[in-house]
Formats: sequence, structure tokens, C-alpha cells
Amino acid sequence: MRSFYRGCTLVSLLALGASFAACSRGSGSGGPAQTGLAQSALTPATSCDDVEALLRERLKQNMAKSVDVARKYALLELEGGCYWSGADGGVVASASSGSSSSTGGPVSPPAEEAGGGGVDAGGAKEYSTTNTQEADIDEADFIKNDGDHVYILAHGQFQIFDAWPAADMHRVASVAIEGEPKKLFVHEKRALVYSSLSPSSSPDGEVSYSSSRECTYGYDCEFTGDGTPLLVTELDISDLTAPAVVRTLKFSGSFLNARRIGTAVHTIVASPEPTVEGLSTWPEGLDICSLSSQGVNPSTVAAVNSAYDKLLEKNIALIDAAPLDIQLPTVEDTVYRDGVASPSSHAPFVSCENFYLSNTGDGQSFLSVVSTELGTEAFGQTTIVGRPGAVYATADSLYVASRHQYGQTYGWFYDDGETTPDATTIHKFALSERAAPSAYLGSGVVKGRVLNQFALSEHEGYLRIATTTGHLPDPDTHNTVASLKQEGGELVVKGMVDQLAPGEDIRSARFYGDVGFVVTFKKTDPLYTIDFSDPEAPRVRGELKIPGFSTYMHMIDEGHVMSIGYDADDQGDFAWFQGILLQIFDVTDLDAPRLAHKEVIGTRGSASDAATDHLAFNYFTQRGLLGIPMVICEGGSGGDFGDTMTFSGLLVYKVDTGAGFTSVGGVPHPLPDASAGGSGPSCGSWWSNATSFVKRSVFMEDHVYSVSEDEIRVANISDLATPEAVVSLVP
Repeated sequence: MRSFYRGCTLVSLLALGASFAACSRGSGSGGPAQTGLAQSALTPATSCDDVEALLRERLKQNMAKSVDVARKYALLELEGGCYWSGADGGVVASASSGSSSSTGGPVSPPAEEAGGGGVDAGGAKEYSTTNTQEADIDEADFIKNDGDHVYILAHGQFQIFDAWPAADMHRVASVAIEGEPKKLFVHEKRALVYSSLSPSSSPDGEVSYSSSRECTYGYDCEFTGDGTPLLVTELDISDLTAPAVVRTLKFSGSFLNARRIGTAVHTIVASPEPTVEGLSTWPEGLDICSLSSQGVNPSTVAAVNSAYDKLLEKNIALIDAAPLDIQLPTVEDTVYRDGVASPSSHAPFVSCENFYLSNTGDGQSFLSVVSTELGTEAFGQTTIVGRPGAVYATADSLYVASRHQYGQTYGWFYDDGETTPDATTIHKFALSERAAPSAYLGSGVVKGRVLNQFALSEHEGYLRIATTTGHLPDPDTHNTVASLKQEGGELVVKGMVDQLAPGEDIRSARFYGDVGFVVTFKKTDPLYTIDFSDPEAPRVRGELKIPGFSTYMHMIDEGHVMSIGYDADDQGDFAWFQGILLQIFDVTDLDAPRLAHKEVIGTRGSASDAATDHLAFNYFTQRGLLGIPMVICEGGSGGDFGDTMTFSGLLVYKVDTGAGFTSVGGVPHPLPDASAGGSGPSCGSWWSNATSFVKRSVFMEDHVYSVSEDEIRVANISDLATPEAVVSLVP
């Protein structure tokens, strides 16, 4: 059996009863030394035998850890006379153990595509588009528009609306999509729709792993996908009144993220970890209560250990016999010609070609970069066997940043895991404007955990990344900003600012050109300006401390940054988050950043999707207008949430670096019936999981389209309270 990790072996673990942390080692407490860097690298799989051997090895390792924990409980129960509850005896089904989730604490121009003319002369001359991180790199969302038509996913359908003139907005077509449609791209008379299927709809019939909400802001969630099988549906929309399905791709894995570069679409699919039925953490027939009545002595201790040794042998035999090959990722590719389905015979995953194996040992799921081209039948894939992570992409490169915790890996990246308990590995892949397998270019590691995609940015050959080490309220929590450069097959840390904002954690980060902006928080909002003009010697230029914190930052121009986040109420040792906070920072002088303007909306419990999902933040550059979904709650203070919802809809502001935020008004949507109950947005929204009834907005010239799950309300900027049209999205 080939070993793909270093330092720990299954034999040593079983013999010593050691945990991962006991075998952990590394070098360097600052930037990773060569051993840590090598551990971050991916190993090419020469065949599926390599993949299978790795999976069995890690299944055994993680099973042994679970059994070791159960053994300790049993021995405690032996001593305590059945006082201890012991292990639950359930099935150990996952190949991984533990996670690196974050825990909550006390609380140049933007890359937006320039709006142009519509599809025909009748379209709006100016319009907003998807708020993307990088220019010309489109990101999937549930709504797209071209200044003439709005394309949206709602209530199980792909719907097309003639949206201009605004007052005459009407549906021109709708197509039922299998599953729950969630995201789409629209480009050159093609639409690509991503939908989630029920587990029973997966190609292999396996029940999917645990589902979760989409993680867009990774403060207290993991970038794993929703856990349901993915269906990709391509439609020909050359006739907008009659969209036609031309291709479907049904994956066993779930949607994680996607980018479109021209006609090439790169989709990141997270497939479930392999499982083995019958694994147990409690020996059959072990009567711990009977043994405890005999007291703790060599005979009873030996009986417990013997039972667990036999359980280990039984579990190992089950893992050795399990047919893991059938749990590799799968895809069913079907092309439709004149409405007739033609299933493809190619099976891109079965040979394990372009598979790469992680050496960290704390994740055995499959993460595939799947490349297709709109209007063609091309298909390419590259797959990592390891952990999923945050996804960031440029026109040429795609990065996957995976978070790790000390004690959960095979070996560690640093000498002292107690003082450096968090690390992020970064894997770089080449992208192109065609559907070729994405070439693996190299890997690196930095201390700390990454927050989201905006904590990464590539500029002139260097990747900048901002991370947090530790968790509040631990006073040793601190932050790091590093720059990495590809050298051969390695991403090497070339420069670093460490121990940034001790005792605080990162709430937002953004990079523009050779400047980085980082916001940390515990009681106040320090905005740091970081100079990357020499990427191998980055330095903090300025710091601004003000109440509250920003969760998303957006460049207005070279000297001004706009942000959304939360106001805060300082309580001495911590601060309560309060209402939604809009701010404009003057960063003309990096040595002396200053708060130029701010606007506080509502009290504690007020919420906006835009606070934690950049796709809901709509800054219409051409006219200086900002649209943000809002639920406004009043009556909150300190740690008490507001109890009165006074507004639900879309707020619009005129944004000016001199005058600040000028309220244009709001597009109201019906307030929820409090007596009806339900699980929708309320005045009890937590800051890191903010939700609002309105989800998106679109600007077309002097009109704004306010989009909820059930309807689109269209209003003129001059009279937002009186919509000119209300279009239902309900079939």
C-alpha cells in the first residue's frame, strides 16, 4: 500500500493509540519552511489504485481516531460505575474527522462589468450587471440581465422577461428545470443553469452527505457545497420565446462555485467523501456496567482494551473489503438534438486521469474543476482528493484555499501547532477560454484561515492573502497578510505582515492594484491600509479605528472605499453588533485613512443579504447609485434585538465621495404576516448570516428592479415608493 502522508502510519497509530496531533510536526513558526510547503503540495495519481489506496488509508486512520475516543469514554465509564454515557455506538461513515470551521466572536475601479447597450436598439443604454470580484470574470448568480431582458431562476423555472421599457416588463418564456435551480450564466444566446437534485436523483443512487446553506461569507460556515447532486442544464436561447435544452450534465457531487471566461465555463464540483457501512465505535457485546461492578483492575481494563482491539480489526477488514471505486465522482452527459436525448459514452472520472492527492490527511472528498464551452460538447476535468475551500479566479488562474486545524492533519506545517493552530493551503490551477483540463500549477501554505474569496487577490504575478489565526475571545488571536509567488511547482511566501491587530479577527478584506485593505474587529473597526508596491516587503501604511465593522468593501475610485457592515455598541471587553452600517473611507493618503461618511440603518436585528453576499451589493457606477436589500428593525439596543420591522424591500442611495450617502428612497415589499410564523427573515437575524426578503436589484437607466423570491417590482428612481410594474415570479 502506497503512503501519501508523512510521519504518521496506521501501524504506529494503532499501536500507540495516538491522535493526529501526537504525530504532528513541521518547521518554522513564521512562513512555512520547506517541509511544510512540501506537505501542502498535491501528488499526481498514476491510476485509480493510488486514489483507492489513499482513501482506504485515511478511512482507517480516521476510524482509528474515532474508536480511540470511544475507548477513552469506555475506560472512564469503567472507573465511574456507568456514570459516563460512553460512545453512541453509531456508524462511523465519513472518511474525515473534524473540521476547521470558524467560530463566532462577540460579534483601481471595482470589477463590475461595464453596462452597455441592450441586445437590440430598444434596450437600456446603461444598466448594472453582476457584481464580480475581477473584471471580465463572470460569476454565477440566480439573475442576469443584458439591458433588454432579465433572466432569472425562480420557483423551479428558468424565466425570461422583456424588461425594457421598464413599465411594460412582462414574461416572454419560462422553462421548468429539474431539481431546484439556483445559479446561472447567460452569454451569446446560451444559458447555463445549475440546480440541486434530491439525493435519490444522483447518478449512482447514493444518499448525499450532509447538506448546508451556501457559504458566501466564511466566518462561521465551510465552503463545502450544499451536499446535493448537481444538474447543469444548457439552453439555447437564440429564440427568447422558446428556450430549448441542448445539454445536461448530472454530477454525483454538488455545486461549489463557478466562473465564466468568454464561452468557457469552469465549474467547481464538490463530491462526497467515500463511506463504509457497518463501521462502529462500540464493541458488540461489551457490557461496561457489568465490568464496572468488578472495579478497575488489570482484568477489567484488559477486557475493555481487548474488545476495542477486536473492533479495530473488524473495522479494518470492512474498509479493506469496501468497493471504494464505485464512490468515485460520476457525471452523466446528455446532448439533445431536435429534442432527442443522446447520452454520451465518455466517463471522464473512471480512469482517475488528472486526479491529484492531498498530503494533509484531513479531507478525502473530491473537488473537481470541470470545464465546458457553451455551444459545444467539450468537457475537461481536474480533480483533487482532499478538502474543498474558498474559490478565487482570474482570467488565467484558479485558486482553491482550504482551511486546516492543528490536530486534524497528518503532520503540521509549523513547529508549534499550539501557537499556530490554523493554516490555509492554496492550490493553483491554470484556466483558459476553452474546455481543457485545468493544469495543476502548484501549492503553498500560509498561517491562519482565510475568510472568503475576497481575502485573495492576484496582482502582477503575486497572490496576496489575508488570514486569521486563533478564535475570539482568545487574546492570542491575530492576523496575517502575505504575498506568494509561484516558483516551479510551489507557491512560496515572499513577504508577510504578521501579528496584525492582536486580539481581533478579520471581518473583511479587499485588494486593489498594489494596495490592500483589511478590517478587523473585537470592539472597534480598525481599517488597515497595506502597501504591496514591493510585494516581497509589504507594510502597513495606515490604521483607522472607528465603531463597528465592515463585512464587504467596494472601491468607488482610486481614493475612496465604500463598505457595508454593522454598527457596534462598545461594552468594554466586547461590543454588540447593531444596525447595518454604510461607510465611505478616504484612502487618498494611505498613511492617514479617514472616515468620510457613514449611514446607520435600523437597530440590532436589521439585515441585508448584501452584508454577507457581494452579489446582492449593487453599485451602479455610471449613475452613482447603490441598491441594497434591507430589512429594517427598530427598538433594538445593546444585546436586545429590535422587535418592530418597519421596512422590507430595496433601499437606494445616491453615493458621492463629497456628499456621502443621500437617500433616494426605498422600494417597499409587503411586510410578512407575523401571525403566520415561518422561517423567513425576521428581526432576530445574526450578523454573519443576514437574510432579507429582497435578494437582488438591477438598474436600467433611471429605473430599478427590486427582486424577491416571488416578484420583481419596477420603479422609477424619482418615485421608488410607487412601482410602475409588479411582475409575479410564481408560475
